[in-house]
This record gives sequence, C-alpha cells and structure tokens, in this order.
Amino acid sequence: MMPHIVVSLEYIHTYGMLFPVDSQELEFSHMSSIVKWAKKISHLKFLSYLMVLGFLAGTLVLVPQAEAKEEGDLIVRLRSVAFLPDVDGTTDTLGGSAAVSDAASPELDFTYFFTDNIAAELILSTFSHNVKVSGSSAGDLDLGDVWLLPPVLTLQYHFMPKETFSPYIGAGINYTITYNADPGTSVTSIDYSDELGYAFQAGFDYALDDVWSLNFDVKKVFVETDITTNATNAPNTELDPLAISIGLGYKF
Repeated sequence: MMPHIVVSLEYIHTYGMLFPVDSQELEFSHMSSIVKWAKKISHLKFLSYLMVLGFLAGTLVLVPQAEAKEEGDLIVRLRSVAFLPDVDGTTDTLGGSAAVSDAASPELDFTYFFTDNIAAELILSTFSHNVKVSGSSAGDLDLGDVWLLPPVLTLQYHFMPKETFSPYIGAGINYTITYNADPGTSVTSIDYSDELGYAFQAGFDYALDDVWSLNFDVKKVFVETDITTNATNAPNTELDPLAISIGLGYKF
C-alpha cells in the first residue's frame, strides 16, 4: 500500500523557473485525487508536483542491499496513469475547437533488459474520454464518448543500472486503437480512425529491495485521428497526450 503523503508547498522549482502556488496542503492519497487537482493547474506544474511525490515516496523507504538491474531481467509493473490529451483540431464545415477529456486508469507494463543499460518497454492501458467541439457555428457539439487503447513500445537507455536510483530515457512507437464510440447528443453516428504515432519518455526506478521497485514515468505521445460524423468531420485531430504514471515494479 502506498503511504499517505501530505505536501505543503509555496513554490515548485522546475527547469530553472519558479511556479508560485497558493499556500495550501496538497493531499495525495490515490490517483483520482491527483487527476482532479491536475485539472486546476498546467501540465508542467502537475509534472513538477508528481516528481516531488515520487521523490518523497522513495525517501520513505530504507533500501537494504538493493540489487541492480542487469541483462536478462524482466520487470513487470502495475502503475496508475493520468492520460492528459493536448488536442488541436477543428471541423471542416462548422469550425470550432475539438476537445477530449482527461482520464485515469491502471496500467500494466513489461520491461525486458537486453543489456544492463538497454531495455524495451511495452505498456498496456485503456481510457474512456468525452469528446466535444466548442465554439462551432452550430454552437457547442457533444460528440459523446470513446474508448482509446494506446499501447506504446519504447526502446530505453537506463543510466546507473547498478544504483538504487536509476533514471532512464526512451523513444518508440504508439498505435492508438479506438472502440465503443458513443455518438452523444449532437450527432447520430461517429467514427474514429486508428492511427500510428510516436512517443518519448523519461522516468526512474527506485529499488526497494532485491525485487521490488518504485517507478515514476512520463511519456509524451504524438498521434492524431480522423473524426467522422453524419453532420461534420474533424480530420487530422491531434490528440498528443501526456501520460504521467507512478507505481510498483517486480523483477523476475
């Protein structure tokens, strides 16, 4: 069970900049709290606080003789992930701006080490999103809900694999699959194209013992979809989600 953490902050320092925050207590007891709070601040501030959370969670644990990552290891992780689309799109006949809601979900992750430093990671998760168009010539449009299955396969480089704290970077591909689309109240039919995209990531593992580790990971996925309805279309709608996750890993 993850510890209950209360963080009181007035400023977060990220990438050389200070971000002022109203003096308050930020309580992180589960992922849904993080997602609700994330909607009130920018994605960059959200990332800053999650990085602090990951660091504090790691420092709560004394690490007795943690074993390094090495060639042949398979790490299976269960994480909570916030999926935050950064949408850019409009309809071809009515104008307006497309929008896709944020979502949160459990995520399953498999990482295999080809060498001590080089690994491949596959993540599997699925999300339900609400889709709408704001400010069109016909007013705001409710395009209903759709499920996304966006598996991401990345090739990673792990720094300091023999250390308790081991950061990594990665890059790879994504194939976003859409299913169970509900057209909502503004249209009677809707369809989304499945598309290939690419992704970049950064994160770290913090060893808790010989087999268990804490993981924090951020991915930026670049992918678009064609939205087709009976009333209007929104071709080449960029989804470009930011995926922020934290969880536990077990090494086989």
